[in-house]
Amino acid sequence: MAQPLAGFLGRWTADRLPDTPGRWVVPASARALTVARLALVRRPLLAITVTEREAEDLADDLRLFIEDPMLLPAWETLPFEHVSPNVATMAHRAEAIDGLRAGGGVVVGSVRAVTQRSSPTPVAPLVLRRGATVELVDLADTLAGLGYHRTDRVEARGEFAVRGGIVDVFGAQDDLPVRIDMWGDEVDELRRFSPSDQRSFEATDILVAYPAREFRPDDAVQQAARGLLRSEPWAAATWDRIAEGVTFQGIESWMPWLAPEASILDDLSSDVVLFDPHRARSRNAELIEEERSLAEALATTWGDDAPAAGHHPPLYLDLDRALSGATVLEAPAAASGPGDLGIEVRGLDANPGDPESIAAALRRLSSRGFDVVIAMDGAAAAERVGRILGEHDFFVSDPGHLLATGVHHGFVAPELKLAVLGEREIAGRRRAHRRVGRRQAITGDAYRDLEPGDHVVHHHHGIGRFEGLVQRSMAGVERDYLMIAYQKGDKLYVPTDQLAAVRKYTGGEKPRLSRMGGTDWSETRGKVRKAVAIVAEEVVKLHRERAAITGHRAEPDDPWQREFEESFPFEETPDQLTAIADVKTDMESPLVMDRLIFGDVGFGKTEVAMRAMFKAVRSGKQAALLVPTTLLAQQHHATLEDRFSPYPVRVEALSRFLTTAQQKAVVRGLGDGSVDLVVGTHRLLSEDVEFKDLGLLVIDEEQRFGVAAKDRLKRLRASVDVLTLTATPIPRTLEMALTGIREVSHIRTPPEDRHPILTYVGSHDPQAVSAAIRREMLREGQVFYVHNRIQSIDLAVARLRDLVPDARYAIAHGRMSEGQLEQVMFDFWNGDYDVLVATTIIESGLDLPQVNTLVVERADLLGLAQLYQLRGRVGRSSQRAYAYLFHPEEERLSEEAYRRLEAIGEF
Repeated sequence: MAQPLAGFLGRWTADRLPDTPGRWVVPASARALTVARLALVRRPLLAITVTEREAEDLADDLRLFIEDPMLLPAWETLPFEHVSPNVATMAHRAEAIDGLRAGGGVVVGSVRAVTQRSSPTPVAPLVLRRGATVELVDLADTLAGLGYHRTDRVEARGEFAVRGGIVDVFGAQDDLPVRIDMWGDEVDELRRFSPSDQRSFEATDILVAYPAREFRPDDAVQQAARGLLRSEPWAAATWDRIAEGVTFQGIESWMPWLAPEASILDDLSSDVVLFDPHRARSRNAELIEEERSLAEALATTWGDDAPAAGHHPPLYLDLDRALSGATVLEAPAAASGPGDLGIEVRGLDANPGDPESIAAALRRLSSRGFDVVIAMDGAAAAERVGRILGEHDFFVSDPGHLLATGVHHGFVAPELKLAVLGEREIAGRRRAHRRVGRRQAITGDAYRDLEPGDHVVHHHHGIGRFEGLVQRSMAGVERDYLMIAYQKGDKLYVPTDQLAAVRKYTGGEKPRLSRMGGTDWSETRGKVRKAVAIVAEEVVKLHRERAAITGHRAEPDDPWQREFEESFPFEETPDQLTAIADVKTDMESPLVMDRLIFGDVGFGKTEVAMRAMFKAVRSGKQAALLVPTTLLAQQHHATLEDRFSPYPVRVEALSRFLTTAQQKAVVRGLGDGSVDLVVGTHRLLSEDVEFKDLGLLVIDEEQRFGVAAKDRLKRLRASVDVLTLTATPIPRTLEMALTGIREVSHIRTPPEDRHPILTYVGSHDPQAVSAAIRREMLREGQVFYVHNRIQSIDLAVARLRDLVPDARYAIAHGRMSEGQLEQVMFDFWNGDYDVLVATTIIESGLDLPQVNTLVVERADLLGLAQLYQLRGRVGRSSQRAYAYLFHPEEERLSEEAYRRLEAIGEF
């Protein structure tokens, strides 16, 4: 990609550049401009930000100004964790360090990435050009020495394969593998190929393969390991393997013992820009303290001869020590006094999202001689913004000033007569980076969750009231019994080994107790059987009618549809694209759509649904999204509002969180057609909800709804298209898919760089909880902690505060008011809290990519589908995710609970 803003850097003349070392005020929105201008005269150059997110934003924005900025990522793994970082992370670190050492690189890294102890292993890549001479055996040995894994078929980064005179290599830092065609010892041809179908499609002149392992047991490392065999015998088995030159999973976690105390800046002459120096030093102190606390929490698990907490070599080093040999420009975001100099930038004096206000502000800037550059996400969005601004009398004079590449932080720089504006300034949106189940029968130990006074249902005797657990001696044998009260003072004693006959009452209203020995319960069961049969017959009839009805044919894709799809901030997976095409084909056909989108949590089902909803609305129809919980409705509503905000589409939510007046207004809008798209809970199924012209119904987490509930909406209009989303389809849904009543699309492909979630199942261990929270805080992430009892959730938070007092805690559960829950979730999403202690209200659909650790306190009481959904709340980014599923140490697990935990741990 060309650097469209490079030509403006010359307006910042050399005499106005800051002196180094020194201090220069740089607001956050001017960081990319400042680094890019300094890079013209000072290289190598390292820019240090406080957080990983800030580093990613800055590296992205720099690409608009200069050609070769590199991101130095931090390991997504943490100290003392015997798991290797992602090969791409290690390769990108090697690439960035190599760029600095080569003397011409511009690198951006967070405090965590820069202060991490540096590996002594060489970072130089394998470079191979067409026409070069190399022996096949030497090439394979070189790749193996760089940490590449030899395999039969190359499918992932860090792999290579040899087949006769063909060598396939997937560079650990690369997006596509390269096929090397050898003619004897000469590289005859280099071609890129697709890892999915293995077909080559594009010639290239060069292969660059950075190491797939950042830390490798070379001669120096092996010598250090042999020394540790004598001085640190507590880990003799590990030192033995390293001394033998063996590379294994998690070897990087031992690097602090085997590498000298040095950072990437040691022996490197580099200019450094340290943004927000006060926050940066505070963050460095936090990292060092959190690593020490983590060592303290884990020290007792290392063995009797292991070093005490605080006596281990640290992974994170002191920032000021690392910078001691560098030329540092400290760049605070704001002046601390009148003597501070810096670059002046301003925001746009307009209301984001208001075309008239924005156009007026841009006209004012243009009249004062400013060049105005608009950087939007995607060509369609840029074209639309240019057209809308033109309708309000502002015309982008130079086509090169209307960019199809977005910017995280826009700015107005008066000294340079330049305004660069992006999604945040134009639309008021931040750019993205990437990007309760049905109750089970009370069996085994599940009865312990019953409270005296709860209503239960006995298979033979009907509805009773649980009075407690009692011990009785019968026939000389003392046993535990559940005591259940019925009408007229009758009591039933159920042995604890016959609990399969009892289940908790799950109806809505307070029930009437059954009469033991009477006919009322058998009559009730008979009525229910008849009602179920009627519902089943109606379902079959409804699907038969729908199959015979001619539905509404949606309009073919138009430019707005393409623009909407281009605004998706991630690359679609092949299965996603197939599912999207299937849905569009269904919607554009005369038949009524009834399609199931089946895919793992976090695999992109919601994006498929959003494109379908946009298509329905563009075709003049209303769309409805039915979700199981109010919390999920809130998040979906916020997401839909954000994605649909550039278009004339009215998006509303309908749930119990709205006041009565607000609900009536939404219902009225659905009836008169002024509401185009609604997301709601069971409230959408109420009798007062009438749609003017419903064209598409999307059901999210369909296993959470009953048959009658889902089919009630279908009956509103027999010709409505139905799209069902699920990660855990129920048997009825699968049967309908297999028998052809319902079409199915399966999304099997995970998003790029998605890692499997590491799942740990075991008895509750406060030490493990403390370590899990501290590890996540160390990498600037957040934690879900599931405690599924509202009555004792405050006590759970108090216990966590004792374990990790420096973490920030929030609580979320279903009995909180709308305002409370909404504020808590917004604050958590915004990073104001480290740990969200919640009930299973979080199990459905929440998408918070920065949350990558899940702790479930009583996993033995949850169903398999619930555990699967809960685990899906983490691991939704490129970071490695962890799930800790605990059960009480002192209680015996039932066979069923054991099997559930075994299944979720293995799958």
